[in-house]
Amino acid sequence: MFKINKSWMLVISMALIAVMFGYALARKDDQNLTMTGSTTVLPIAQLAAEVYMDENPEVNISVRGGGSGVGIAALIDQTADIANASRAIKTKEIVTCREKGIDPVGNVIAKDGIAIVVHPDNPVKGLTIEQVRDIYEGKINKWSELGGPTKSIVVVSRDVASGTFEVFKELILEGGKTREDAVMLASNKAVATTIAQTQDAIGYIGLGYMSDAVKALEIDGVMPTNATVASGEYKVARPLYMYTNGKPKGLAKDFLDFLMSKEGQEIVEEVGFVPLQK
Repeated sequence: MFKINKSWMLVISMALIAVMFGYALARKDDQNLTMTGSTTVLPIAQLAAEVYMDENPEVNISVRGGGSGVGIAALIDQTADIANASRAIKTKEIVTCREKGIDPVGNVIAKDGIAIVVHPDNPVKGLTIEQVRDIYEGKINKWSELGGPTKSIVVVSRDVASGTFEVFKELILEGGKTREDAVMLASNKAVATTIAQTQDAIGYIGLGYMSDAVKALEIDGVMPTNATVASGEYKVARPLYMYTNGKPKGLAKDFLDFLMSKEGQEIVEEVGFVPLQK
């Protein structure tokens, strides 16, 4: 009868342990998902992750902000499974992706309007896109030029890592530069807080960050609401993305399928953004 000596048994045992350990690690990776990027998309991602994890207790989803540029950089560096972005990926980012063997796929998960906001005590009710542009480029400096008080306008903007900044620059500034004395902030929440605390300030935030602490202005006669964004009437609007490396698969696909379901789109609406479907 063929016998296996102790040395071979030890080798086989170690091999089996290695296989089982590798399988366990693979299973662990299958149950972890990391999302990084846009502070606009952040409330959607956070609440959706919470609900998904409640329904799938074995899953762990990590969600961080930092800005759209930070998210896409993390996808390129393979330190995030999903890059949340409030703008489309840039050509130079696509080039970097190709160089690193990354295939960025943009999954649209919601729509958003960029609300131009002021302090609730500001009497100005609406502006044109041209007036907003002139404020941010430094051509209009006092609220009295717009029917408001004789006070200097405090201009608040997002920083350059922000997808909201990129869309604002495209749709409002038409590629122009923000005035040098603008207060540049790292998140929608920081902008909203600053406007709420600064009576003479103007800023811009995603719809999900609207509250009674700030006042949205009509732009070209249209208020930024879910309805006007959905209809296309409000022009300062954009899609929101979750970028993956290639078509979504595994846990990323399952999470995105959940987000695109009726339940997921209800979460989008609950946090103040515009669902793709009702």
